[in-house]
Amino acid sequence: MTPLHEDEIEIDLPLARALVDAALPHLAGRPLRPVDASGSTNALFRLGADHLVRLPRQPGGSETIDKEARWLPHVAVALPVAAPKIVAVGEPNLGYPERWSVVCWTDGETPDVPVAGPDGPADGFARDLADFVRALGELQVPPDALTDPALRCYRGEPLAAMDATTRDYLADCRQLPGLDLDLDACLRIWETAMALSGSGEAVAPRWLHGDLLAENLLVRNGRLAAVLDFGCLSVGDPTVDLIVAWEVLDPPSRELFRSLLGVDEVTWLRGRAWALAIALMTFPYYWQTMPERCAARLAMARAVLADAAPLLQNGG
Repeated sequence: MTPLHEDEIEIDLPLARALVDAALPHLAGRPLRPVDASGSTNALFRLGADHLVRLPRQPGGSETIDKEARWLPHVAVALPVAAPKIVAVGEPNLGYPERWSVVCWTDGETPDVPVAGPDGPADGFARDLADFVRALGELQVPPDALTDPALRCYRGEPLAAMDATTRDYLADCRQLPGLDLDLDACLRIWETAMALSGSGEAVAPRWLHGDLLAENLLVRNGRLAAVLDFGCLSVGDPTVDLIVAWEVLDPPSRELFRSLLGVDEVTWLRGRAWALAIALMTFPYYWQTMPERCAARLAMARAVLADAAPLLQNGG
């Protein structure tokens, strides 16, 4: 398995097989194979026809496994589409230092992006996305969630908290050979976002997915069937969940998504800036190791630039 991080834990098929067989003997006889689309957080293995094994790639990954086991059942019942159903959590064993999980397999395909519309298949898809974002954001946050440190993430902080970091990522991006992106225009868009009212103000905490991008979506027959990987599940400002509109939707579908959610202009522009920030942080870290992810984020950044074209033309 290709390492993605400097502190990557060595994970291979024999280790996954041994962990499953030791912890879950009733599943020991089922076929196990790596999943081609393994993510950057977890190594993924298909277990039989019905299950997926998720092994954290880095030290400290147990925290995310525990968070999902604690909070995903609470969140999932309120969602209009499927979310991963956790069937077991395995303990560290055989030299592997983290807890890991087994979830039910969900059939579907990641969407080709951008999905076009409206008045076609994308109309329903944009509505599905809006329904998901609305349902998650409207779910009541219980008191113990407000005090759980595992549910605090930088992606739920006010946008202004990302200012210095995003400028650093922009500087790093200028050193990447072959990155075909107007970084001066990106900087102008970011600086405009920093000038928006409320960009540094905290909001009443709400649930957010935090990584609502195509690689974490499954579609069937053109409709959203499931949302995956709740490792960034947090309580805070949910504006970051708007980023899906710039990666997954074309302009008409994006506007439909916005109107269905009733997002005001300032919040929408902050969501756009979040999409830019998420793209810019991806390039320096994954440029050599995850070209497909970088290509998707490049398309998202270019969608942001196209969306902001009037601003750029007016010298804003």
